Amino acid sequence: MKKIKVLYAEDEPFLARIVVDGLSSSGYEVNLALDGKLAWSQLQENKPDICILDIMMPQKDGYTLATEIRKLDPNIPIIFLSAKALTEDVVKGFKSGGNDYLKKPFSIDELLVRMESLLKRFGHEQKDETDVVRKYQFRNCVLDVLTQKLKTSTGEHSLSYKETILLELLLKNRNNTLEREQALIKIWGEDSFYNGRSMDVFMAHLRKLLKNEPEIQIMSLRGVGYKLIC
Repeated sequence: MKKIKVLYAEDEPFLARIVVDGLSSSGYEVNLALDGKLAWSQLQENKPDICILDIMMPQKDGYTLATEIRKLDPNIPIIFLSAKALTEDVVKGFKSGGNDYLKKPFSIDELLVRMESLLKRFGHEQKDETDVVRKYQFRNCVLDVLTQKLKTSTGEHSLSYKETILLELLLKNRNNTLEREQALIKIWGEDSFYNGRSMDVFMAHLRKLLKNEPEIQIMSLRGVGYKLIC
């Protein structure tokens, strides 16, 4: 099956290597450009299915590059991947033509899910027998990772990205311990006090959504992590 082609523009070689390895191992064909000018040349030569752009790059910054890409092709999905985290930076990213904006540090899993969601929206799904299952049935509930929906006996509920991946991790480790540090690093990219408090809030929301499911329980293991019993 023809692979989805990704143009990835990033001037930091170490990070670029990590992302390229992660995308390649997930079945994508990745063309890496270490500056904006080279990215523009590769775009015209290789015609990618999706673009992932850093903002602060030599030769041509990500905002300028996205504007030029959007003029050339209004239908190619663009994701910004940047350490610039101020609201005005994110707004400028969307105004310049971006479809999504992921702040560094990030997890490869989050990038992959956002890519899959955009590709599905733009009609470029990559499906074959090796695709990872992204839908989980547990008791009377169903989690759909790509649509970020949880169906329970009380109806269908929309989840945030992090809630979705947190529940997916619990399901992958069902009836076993999900270590707190493992979840924080995988979803937030780092184990910090602030991120830990955020995870507690998301976990409380998941418990609330599942409170009417008597055969499902999310247990807290003090100082260790969590366990989903179902």
